Amino acid sequence: MNTLFGGIEAGGTKFVCILGSGPDDVRAEARFPTTIPEETIQQAVGFFRRQQAEHGELAAIGIASFGPLDLDRDSLTYGFITSTPKPGWSNTDFAGAIRRALSLPVGFDTDVNTAALAEWRWGAARGLDTFIYLTIGTGIGGGGMVNGHLMHGLIHPEMGHLRLPHDRQADPFAGICPFHGDCLEGLASGPAIERRWGQPAETLPPEHPAWALEAHYLALGVVNWIYTLSPQRIILGGGVMQQAHLFPFIRQEIQTLLGGYLHSPAILEHMDVYIVPPALGKRAGVLGALALAMDAAPPSVPPFSRSSAKMGG
Repeated sequence: MNTLFGGIEAGGTKFVCILGSGPDDVRAEARFPTTIPEETIQQAVGFFRRQQAEHGELAAIGIASFGPLDLDRDSLTYGFITSTPKPGWSNTDFAGAIRRALSLPVGFDTDVNTAALAEWRWGAARGLDTFIYLTIGTGIGGGGMVNGHLMHGLIHPEMGHLRLPHDRQADPFAGICPFHGDCLEGLASGPAIERRWGQPAETLPPEHPAWALEAHYLALGVVNWIYTLSPQRIILGGGVMQQAHLFPFIRQEIQTLLGGYLHSPAILEHMDVYIVPPALGKRAGVLGALALAMDAAPPSVPPFSRSSAKMGG
């Protein structure tokens, strides 16, 4: 029998909890709204306690969380959500609360880094060692790998808060980020589209001028990451990217902004497999939480489970 792991995808609007051993073996799943920390975390704990009573002990829990997060293991606030714009969640000891309640090892990372981990292990980034995963939805976040390691560093990437050229004559919208106004998230997230145009993004027809503007802002961000990180692939997920017609707009805008400077077949000839949607779709985040749990499991976990956790690397 496969060793079982728990995964939590903690989003600003909902939590998703699963129990399983990989994409093809999910035994149980629950979804519930993100309310106040005590209530929401307790719901997650209750889910895993019920699953352990039914299925047996888990090896570890993985948490893919909205941020910003403290990921420095030497820090007194390791495992905390820090200065988040999500009301009520700043300075929440998220990983610590789960660890204490369930007495299990806990893997903890940003939701976007975790989705990147899942795509590397089981999806669109298999076989790569340097790539970017960007999610465009309620917010904008980015993560990925460089030379086979998830991006961390000083804190962790906050790609959604990249500062962009903003032509206020062409786009007088001030932006909605509570910290920066017109950063990438402030200009191009789902709520920014809705605020600018007065209706949700998913209700706008493909020919609406919103999409050319959205592609322009996203391409500005992507081009900067192409130049600085030289990724082998860029994966664009999240609710806004469910509008499939947006991908051709973005690919063309990237070509225009690059101006013929980079001579790589991936960019010159194969842009359709260089800028791609996630192979795991909306499941990338929660499956990545399972992958985090696999990596957090102690050495005593059977080799089968630990080796299967490394597939795609």
